[in-house]
Amino acid sequence: MNKPIRRVSIFCLVLILALMVRVNWVQGVQAAAWANNTHNERVKYDRYAYPRGNIIVGGQPVTKSDFVNGLRYKYKRSWVEGPLYAPVTGYSSQIFDASQLEKLEDGVLSGTDSRLFFRNTLDMLTGKPKQGGDVVTTIDPKVQKAGFEGLGNRKGAAVAIDPRTGAILAVVSTPSYDPGTFSGGTDADSAAYKALQDDPNRPLVNRALRETYPPGSTFKLITAATAFETGKYQNPNDTTQTPNPYVLPGTNTPLRNASATEPCEDATVMVAMDYSCNTVFGKMGAELGRDQLRAQAEKFGFNNDKVDIPIRATASYYPSGSSPDGTAMDAIGQHDTRATPLQMAMVAAAIANNGSLMQPYLVAQEGAAGNAISTHSEHQMSQAVSPATAQKLQQLMESVVQNGTGKKAAIPGLTVGGKTGTAQHGQDNSGLPFAWFVSYAKDASGKQVAVAVVVEDGAAESAEISGGSLAAPIAKSMMQAALGK
Repeated sequence: MNKPIRRVSIFCLVLILALMVRVNWVQGVQAAAWANNTHNERVKYDRYAYPRGNIIVGGQPVTKSDFVNGLRYKYKRSWVEGPLYAPVTGYSSQIFDASQLEKLEDGVLSGTDSRLFFRNTLDMLTGKPKQGGDVVTTIDPKVQKAGFEGLGNRKGAAVAIDPRTGAILAVVSTPSYDPGTFSGGTDADSAAYKALQDDPNRPLVNRALRETYPPGSTFKLITAATAFETGKYQNPNDTTQTPNPYVLPGTNTPLRNASATEPCEDATVMVAMDYSCNTVFGKMGAELGRDQLRAQAEKFGFNNDKVDIPIRATASYYPSGSSPDGTAMDAIGQHDTRATPLQMAMVAAAIANNGSLMQPYLVAQEGAAGNAISTHSEHQMSQAVSPATAQKLQQLMESVVQNGTGKKAAIPGLTVGGKTGTAQHGQDNSGLPFAWFVSYAKDASGKQVAVAVVVEDGAAESAEISGGSLAAPIAKSMMQAALGK
């Protein structure tokens, strides 16, 4: 071979090698970056080129893939009882991307997750049509439905948790929406989505996980926990030496109770919890101080912006810089304290579980039964309080249901503990209060459930709104559904 031909051959070989390196670099190293590029329309088309996997609730799929055989999209997502499960599944739209489990589990549902490589390869070799993998949730359909029907046409949210494992049994948010109304790519889908965005009731907001509210008197559980953990009080029957009214420290402002006839003056901790005495827990919080209250709140999960179930919940908030009078109000769930319904369900769950707060989770398994690619492992999130303190708090909560403001949550045959809350909000507390109820129930076999319910009811008169009358019956129906009562 002469010299010029040899040079050309070497040059061509170098070009071929460079091309091979570039192809492997693009397909291997840069594959994920190109696949996740927002301008890559092919990824969006591929998502609906074959049936997506299903989201499973109670052993049954609550999602479907409808064959439409369009020019760009072969399938369209649809949902079974969409409004009921929208706070769990989220949406998957050909125009507006996806949310919640549909978004976070898209790799599994679309079949592109690398853990599905072996299954996909086997399907290709055997000629089986490609299909996404399933996602199995922890949701109990009976509990979910009880919360959804209980809230009805009112604005609000509810969460139920198994205290022993952290498994989330219900995530309810109302008003809800049907994700099937905008899952396609037509003008009608665009109009439906815009109508939901413009709705003043904000149905697209997941109130259970993403909305924070002043927790009102339900926060008194954390104030009592702080008092027991620090040794300020030893037992639920300890007397508190509280005046009525109680003047907020450093001010001339009196803190009063809901009724002047309530036995709050010098009440025991238990009587104060039964009647939800603002004076007792406001004074208790001011004496404990903001730092001790904050530390205890954080053990229950406040100020944690990484609570992923795997949907990331908005962080509940307990302030660090309150003045003494502000701390007194923080201690009764007002002022700057805010919590999600998930957070308050976590508080009830930790108390029911003898102080152990388990990491809440919504996805039990990825992949179909018998072909799972991952299974959730339960683990403790924190030891929120000692077992001794948890048992004292259980005494308080059970007394609230037996003797106090939570009587409407009592369930024959079950041990039920609860705490009502009526949270003021708005400029100068001009808004109608939010009604709260946090609770747990246990049966004789040891099975448990913890529930938090909040009701925003702008249609009701202020005097009619209370955790005991509005939220407690909803929590009761969810606890009955969970424990078969």
